[in-house]
Amino acid sequence: MHRFANPNRFMRLSGLILPWASVVAVLTFPVGLYLALINSPPDYEQRETVRIMYIHVPAAWMALFSYTCMAAASAVALIWRHPLADLAAKSIAPVGACFTLICLVTGSLWGQPTWGTWWVWDARLTSVLILFFLFVGYMVLFDAFDDPTKGARAAGILVIVGFVFVPIIKFSVDILELRTLHQGASVSKLSAPSIHESMLWPLLVMALAYAAYFISLLLVRMRSAILAARVRSLRMMQAQRASRAAIVPERP
Repeated sequence: MHRFANPNRFMRLSGLILPWASVVAVLTFPVGLYLALINSPPDYEQRETVRIMYIHVPAAWMALFSYTCMAAASAVALIWRHPLADLAAKSIAPVGACFTLICLVTGSLWGQPTWGTWWVWDARLTSVLILFFLFVGYMVLFDAFDDPTKGARAAGILVIVGFVFVPIIKFSVDILELRTLHQGASVSKLSAPSIHESMLWPLLVMALAYAAYFISLLLVRMRSAILAARVRSLRMMQAQRASRAAIVPERP
């Protein structure tokens, strides 16, 4: 585990992954948008409104995936004191919050013509809103302490405790059968997807684009934080050297 904690090793590995992830994101986004907004057929009931699904559903998937990754990174940081784990969790938080916000906004836009209301306090919607607040709460709590170590620990505990909402969101319809207007799983059913392939492929391409964008943005944020820490360290060393040089008496 600790051999992956070396920032130099991470910089080398991420430098190899980042270009490929960026290329995948750049290529799949326009293809996915074309398939979703132009090529895919309208729904026989929702008509053109169904196209919001191609933005909403992948955002919901990535919101859950982001929080799961953030909780896992926080657990690694708390248990093994992995120096890059807290950095990964902190880098994921704003990205995951954005995915969750996109999910909430597009869900509201989709719900108004479909359900006749912008918002209902059902199990899935409420738990996704709480998930968004957990992302925001993590970022606020992380920076609320003068000691970054204490902030990371407190925020990590919050994320791990809040992870209980992830299975609630995922299984609130199919297994828990909580009161909700959302339909059951259409893509991840064990037997066969209940969505036509003309709609399934645009959905999967958009999900791939979201995932590639998530990886790219995560690596960029982590690499930027490591480089910023190195710059601060160099400046501190230069300041210490200048301070020592200033107090050395001049020889006659």
